[in-house]
Amino acid sequence: MARPGVTPISTTLKLLLATVALATVASCGPKPISADKGGPYAPGVDLKKDAVDGVEVAHRLMAADQYELALEAFTRAALDQGMTPEIMVGVGSAYLGLGRMGQAETMLRRAVEVAPDWPEAWNNLGVVLMERGKTGEAQQIFRKAYALDNGESDSIRENLRLALAKSENVDNNAVQNEDYKLVRRGSGDYLIRKTP
Repeated sequence: MARPGVTPISTTLKLLLATVALATVASCGPKPISADKGGPYAPGVDLKKDAVDGVEVAHRLMAADQYELALEAFTRAALDQGMTPEIMVGVGSAYLGLGRMGQAETMLRRAVEVAPDWPEAWNNLGVVLMERGKTGEAQQIFRKAYALDNGESDSIRENLRLALAKSENVDNNAVQNEDYKLVRRGSGDYLIRKTP
């Protein structure tokens, strides 16, 4: 039923004018971001590309002091590659970062059994032994790592120096808080510090 004074044509005309007004206002807004220029959303997964190596991801997490996540990444990498000496050393180093000294020592001892000529594995085992208070054995381990490395790694040399200094200054050991360095194959080393 039409109201008095209102005809169906005027209602249609009002609707048409409102539609034109909305279209005009909408065309004045900012241009939308096109999909070919990145778009406002995160890019999708490119299934054609190769995945990043799990060991490399774990090393990056270790360098960022994310030891729990690094341990998970090393575990996933072990599923793909098997328990290689590099993964064993990585897992042992992650355990050390988490404060799990017994597990770290066990894993690093396994790594040096499998790869007895790898100086980084020996060095990291020495760091664990120093943290556990086994200074005498740690010195021998650091010496072995230093010999295998031919004295080329500054981190291994510094760890040996700290271990020797600690054994010479038995009276002052309680107040010393030394920073030993874990090293990994390739470039980079991890610095393990005690939390205050």
